[in-house]
Amino acid sequence: MTSLPKNGFNIDLSGSWQLASIDGEIRTAIILPGDVHTALHRASLIPDPYFGRNEEKVQWVAEREWAVERSFTLQEVEGDWYLDIDYLDTVASVHVNGFLALEADNSFRRYRPDVSSMLKSGDNSIRIVFASNIAVGAARQKQQPFYIPYSTGNSPIPDGNMLRKPQCHFGWDWNIAIAPLGLYGTIALKKLETARIEHVVTRQNHNNDGSVDLKVTATLFSKGQDIAQVYFDLDGERVRLDVGVNGETHVNHLFHIDNPRLWWPSGSGEQALYRLSVETPTDEMVKQIGLRTVELITTPDAAGSRFAFKVNGREIFCRGANWIPADALFSLSSPAKTEDLLQSAKAANMNMIRVWGGGFYEQDHFYDLCDRLGLMVWQDFMFACNLYPSTEDFLDNVTIEVDYQVRRLSSHPSIVLWCGDNELVGALTWFEESRKDRDRYLVSYDRLNRTIEQAVKKALPGALWWPSSPASGYLDFGDAWHADGSGDMHYWSVWHENKSFDNYRSVRPRFCSEFGFQSYTSLPVIKTYAEAKDMNVASPVMELHQKNAGGNERIAGTMFRYFRFPKDFLNFVYLSQIQQGLAIKTAVEYWRSLKPHCMGTIYWQLNDTWPVASWSSLDYGGRWKAMHYLVKRFFQPVAVSAIPSDDGKTIRFSLVNDTLADVSVDLSISLLTTQGERRHLRDVRAICSPDAAVTATSIDVSDIPEGTLLAWRFTASNGTGGEGHHVNGTYKALELEPAGLTVTHEYVEENGSVDINVTARGLALFVMIETETDGKYSDNAFDLAAGESRRITFTPARPLDRGALPEFRFYDLYSCQSAD
Repeated sequence: MTSLPKNGFNIDLSGSWQLASIDGEIRTAIILPGDVHTALHRASLIPDPYFGRNEEKVQWVAEREWAVERSFTLQEVEGDWYLDIDYLDTVASVHVNGFLALEADNSFRRYRPDVSSMLKSGDNSIRIVFASNIAVGAARQKQQPFYIPYSTGNSPIPDGNMLRKPQCHFGWDWNIAIAPLGLYGTIALKKLETARIEHVVTRQNHNNDGSVDLKVTATLFSKGQDIAQVYFDLDGERVRLDVGVNGETHVNHLFHIDNPRLWWPSGSGEQALYRLSVETPTDEMVKQIGLRTVELITTPDAAGSRFAFKVNGREIFCRGANWIPADALFSLSSPAKTEDLLQSAKAANMNMIRVWGGGFYEQDHFYDLCDRLGLMVWQDFMFACNLYPSTEDFLDNVTIEVDYQVRRLSSHPSIVLWCGDNELVGALTWFEESRKDRDRYLVSYDRLNRTIEQAVKKALPGALWWPSSPASGYLDFGDAWHADGSGDMHYWSVWHENKSFDNYRSVRPRFCSEFGFQSYTSLPVIKTYAEAKDMNVASPVMELHQKNAGGNERIAGTMFRYFRFPKDFLNFVYLSQIQQGLAIKTAVEYWRSLKPHCMGTIYWQLNDTWPVASWSSLDYGGRWKAMHYLVKRFFQPVAVSAIPSDDGKTIRFSLVNDTLADVSVDLSISLLTTQGERRHLRDVRAICSPDAAVTATSIDVSDIPEGTLLAWRFTASNGTGGEGHHVNGTYKALELEPAGLTVTHEYVEENGSVDINVTARGLALFVMIETETDGKYSDNAFDLAAGESRRITFTPARPLDRGALPEFRFYDLYSCQSAD
């Protein structure tokens, strides 16, 4: 967290600017921070890029050069003045009163150019000229000593790997390809009085007596020799130091905390935070500090080597998802939208988010939220799925980027790992050039990876570093997609190789940091980009909103494998989300049952950048897909699941306990007929020690009559509980009968929610409630047997008009597949 200087000599230049194409043909307003595409759309100069096939109509925007300009007034110009700029995307020159102040080409750096000599009393102007990222990328590719391949399957816009900007801006197998540009962070003019604060970095030493020493290092910058008053404050404990400064100066102070309150991941303890401020009379930087230790356990064992996080001396099983940028266009994102997405992660029992390496180093408010929510952050550096240059100028640029980002972010207790890249080792095998000359490209990759590692360890000695994701180990350049003995694993065989869901049980990851299965985005979201005539899975609009080659066929093919085909488009969308949830549930439940062999499942992906068919569990806009409701259940700290044996003869009930205490579970197992009758089979009481997984009981498949389902309910001694069902075979083999759902609902005056009561006459599998009104449900995608009811609370995102209840749609597996 940072605040603006307190001396009054600061001009915040955010707000309204003028946007123009360099050729002078287009001129309109733009709000900075913001992006060019959104400004053009708001001025009706381009159509909504997200609607229909408009992506194809706005490609010209990124091919042009653009400029933004505004004026500002200064009464006094004496002294040292500088611009403060970050998130400048990407190849841009900044001019003050016609003088060149900055040439920038890295959206992941902060720039603070001195502009003292360029200013004048009275009216001043500032102009930023954006080069075409596409043109610059092509030019830089030609300057390379040898060709540097990029992933054409992900990026229809070429040569994005030449530029230090989000790689997904050039397209991805879930993102729109329009190469946006703009300025997304700070734009301010500031006066340097004595010294400014460049960085505040902290290091913790946890002593044997339980106390903590917190070393705070402030980096100050001054133009010459002077004395700076520096104040360090930790939750009211305040000290002043008078420090001689000259150029860059490091100032240290040690806080000793006798009885520290420790920061814990969500579900493992308190998210205790301390307020740390470093101040001069004219500047201030504020950070929230969490006191904790973190280790990455990679010790050898019989299977290979472990991969487990230990926080405050306790191993933590990581339950989470991969994070991509909150929106493809920055102007359409907001801190509130980001908070909603992260709150949904926590609400689904997650304790980790992986910030994937093809987007942004997120803004401060993202990590502040993760600190407060107890979401551990696996932080990739921003390199993904391509090969990259290793020329001196490129590596120097990366060094500065890494140094800045690590110093900016390192004090966040939520960040537990710094990872060099996403899938760059695997990418060495994806291109003809690197397959033919692997040595050249491997050496080039190693230079980049080594540059990142050295910059991390210089900026933050003792940082937890992992070279790449996936990786089997340090300096191990093998196949971490299929080797499950060591390191972290990306397991994509079920989706990309069209394997069955059962295939997830053919591997035993130590930590799976990517795996996923696609679904369509929900119908209310589809209606925001498609007309009624386009609502067909093979329509051009639907195909444009599917960015993974063969993705629609794979979704449909999987339905043929497991289900009877849905009767219409609406139910196709619903069933795609159910099968997505079942795929990820199959993987997570099995891998959790392997604990402590496996110590993490981070699925792909949490969120969407625009409305699209994808692997996300949250729709664009934050609605929960069916899968997210399943995630909330299978990520419960105490969970029960049914797992078939390899030979298919038995079903074992796995009991997982991620808590610090013993838990006992009362488990009731029954059979469900297709008419919805429950037939009691067995009651079991099982006990699981802390941080462990056990088999509660096993059922012989021969005890499950053909055409029936195995079902269970459990209650745990810690107050949690749950239920589930298992089909021994496929859902399409079941002769389901009408569920006979009846529904009542009423408005709850006190809190503005809607109570929905659903009752079934027969068997209702995966009952899903949906409405056009944005909001969340207390539960969804649930089962009911004959005569059973469920009360669901719908909480709208915005207050409802009194007496105007939403219209709800109801889905279940039988009605989805039946024309009745």
